[in-house]
Parts: sequence; C-alpha cells; structure tokens
Amino acid sequence: MIDPYEKIQHFFLVQLWREDLTEANPVRRWGFRLLRILYVLWRDLFDGQLTLRAMSLVYTTLLSLVPLLAVSFSVLKAFGVHYQIEPILYNVLAPLGERADEVVVLVVGFVEQLDVRILGYVGLVFLLYTVVTLLQKTEEAFNHVWRTKGGRSLARRFSDYLSVILVGPVLVFSAIGLTASLMSTDIALWLLSHEPFGTALVWAGALVPYVLIVLAFAFVYRFVPNTQVHFSSALVGGLVGGLLWQIVGTIFASFVATSTRYPAIYSSFAILILFMLWLYLSWLVLLFGAQVSFYHQHPQQVRLGTGGVTLSNCLKERLGFLIMYLVGVSYYNEQPLWTLDGLAQRLDLPGESVAEVLDLLLERGMIIETCTDPPGYLPAHDLEKISLERLRDAIREAGEQEFLLSRRALSLPVVDAVLSRAEEGVTTAFDGMTLRDLVTGEVPRK
Repeated sequence: MIDPYEKIQHFFLVQLWREDLTEANPVRRWGFRLLRILYVLWRDLFDGQLTLRAMSLVYTTLLSLVPLLAVSFSVLKAFGVHYQIEPILYNVLAPLGERADEVVVLVVGFVEQLDVRILGYVGLVFLLYTVVTLLQKTEEAFNHVWRTKGGRSLARRFSDYLSVILVGPVLVFSAIGLTASLMSTDIALWLLSHEPFGTALVWAGALVPYVLIVLAFAFVYRFVPNTQVHFSSALVGGLVGGLLWQIVGTIFASFVATSTRYPAIYSSFAILILFMLWLYLSWLVLLFGAQVSFYHQHPQQVRLGTGGVTLSNCLKERLGFLIMYLVGVSYYNEQPLWTLDGLAQRLDLPGESVAEVLDLLLERGMIIETCTDPPGYLPAHDLEKISLERLRDAIREAGEQEFLLSRRALSLPVVDAVLSRAEEGVTTAFDGMTLRDLVTGEVPRK
C-alpha cells in the first residue's frame, strides 16, 4: 500500500513539474501553474533566507525607528500634519492590543523630545545615517528577492532615499487627509442619508485603510528594488502582501489578547519582545509579497530547483549569439534597447543565466551598457567590425586568462591535429561573416 505522504510528495516533486501544460485544458493549466507558484513560495519561505533577512531588518528597524520618525515628523510639521503620526502608529501596532499604547507613547515621546540643535552636526549626521542604513538594508533584502546583484550608486541612493524620506510621508498623510476631507463634504453627507448609497459609502470607507495598505505595499515593491518592476506585478504583490498582513495582524492580536504568561515571565520586557515579534512578522510578510511580485513578473523562474541554471559551454555559446543578434537588431533598426529583464523574458530564461552571459560579453568588449536605469545594451563596435568567429572565440575563451598553462599542458600531437582540422572547418564555415550579416539575415544556408 502506497503511503499517502509519499504520494503527495511524489506529486509535488515529480508529477507537478513533468506535466506538459501547453496541451492541457485551461482549468488544468491554471491549476498546475497556481500549485507550482504556491510550492516555490512555500519552499522559499522555509528556505531560511527570507527569515534571516527579516530578522536582520528587525534589528535595523529598532535602531532606525526613532530617527526615521523624527525626520518624517520634521517634514510633516512644516505642512502642519505632524499630529497624524500618532494615529498611524496606533494602526500599525494595533495587533499589540492594549500594549500598543505603551509603545506609541514611548516612541512619540522620543520623537518630540529630539532637538536637532542639541544634537549638533555630528548627531544630525548620525541620525540621517541610521535612516539611510534602514533603507539600504531594505533595498538589499529586496534585491536578494529579485536576484539583483548590484545596488544603487551613491548618487542614486542619495536622490532616491531622500525622496522616500521627505516626499513619502507627505504623500501618505496627504492621501489620508484627502480621504477624511471627502467623507465630510456635503455630497458625502447627502449620500450617507440616502440608501443604498449610505451603506455603500460606509463599506467603501471601511475598505479605504485596506486599499491604502495595498497601495503602500505596491509602492514599496515598485520602487525599492534596484530593478525595473512592472506596475501590474507590484500591484499583485501588494494585494497578496496587504491581505496577508491583515490576516497575520488579526491572528497576532488574538495571540496577544489570550497570552497571559509573557508578562508574568518577562515582566516589563514582554512588550519589547512582542513588539520585536510583530516587526519580524511584518517584515516577513513584506518580503513574501515581494516574492509574489517577482514570480508574477518572471514566471520562468518558477521551477523545482532552488539554485541557478547551470549553462553548458554549448548553451553559453548559443545564448551569446542570441543576445548579440537581439542587441544588433535593436541597434540596426533604431528600436528600444534591450535590458536584462527584457532579454530574460524574451529568451524565457532565468535572469541569472542571462546576466552571466551579458557580463561575459561586456568583459570581452562585445557590447556596452548605457548609463540609464535599468541599463540598455549596445554593440561595442560597428556591426561590420564584429566578426562571428571573434564572437565565438570571445565566449569560448572566457576565463582562460585566469589559468596560466605551460606550452606542454593539454597538448598531444594526435589530439592537436584533430582539433586543428576542426578549427579550420569552423573558420571556413564562418567565412568572414559579421554581426551585420546575422542581423540582416545575409547568412548562407545549406
């Protein structure tokens, strides 16, 4: 008799991934795709990387929370809406229950007592540094989710982080204030007094906080990662992350309300432990929603294995020619330049594999990248000056300079003669063709 657990395990590890969905009916196709996404999300959640980064962000948040609120408080004070910080904190910390009052009063007290004139220049620089550190750590966590190697440049960090610190709070509180103002207008009051408009408006008002949370999550997913995130993918991640955050908050609030042992065991430290636990869950939910955005934008990354795809030398050579062809066509026809994400989606390959060959082509002087964000790719020389034989050699010889071999190494007369004949055949086959011949289709076919 087959063990049910082994049967389920075999389905998720074998059958789910062997199924050919191209010829399946729509219901089966979408069902299998959904199960694949749920599996990789579950796998990534328990892989350890998300939890590790969430814990790291908890520590950084504890150090940066007061400075971040102090900077936001200073900006909002100039607009006369600084009094709204306290209600927002109550909403964010609502799952802590009655204990939320202690945390809010403590944090707001620290913020109000913070005086820049007393801090001095050194203190002010340290305050801004802790805020920037939080944003940098957040970006690193999101870059890990999006498989992005490099972070923002120093100039971009300054401009982007400054925008988030200064403009972000103003937009958030302006949206909240605008919503409250609209609900108090004569039209809104008239609608409230007439059914069914009154009930609909009450329901809409109840949904506003959830909508704002979803939009806030989508905003983070769209602009924090150092890569191009489509709005639709950010919105899908925001919907999942926002809904999950509400569910986790409700469960956590029930846990806090029914837990009486923590205050007895930890005394006054209980609130700190609960606060850190809620911060950890919040960051974990935020990163989980980022994973949803990533897999929505890159469905080719939904696969059984967790590691990157290892390309053989043959596949690297083919991929190099494909990339050079696409880059050459866009340049020759004056079309929009290809980016890393665009190439990965066009070739239906993981971004890491495409980035590996792009780095190889950049190192060998076959292509150059623009200074735009994200960078686009152009041929490094005129199409007529890039021979296909040179392109092939550049891909094949990549990394050889790292190994210093003597003349006698890897050399036997018989083997050398055979390989020499093979090389002569390849050289004859290329027959002086260039990238322009490949782009224009002027390649002789057998």
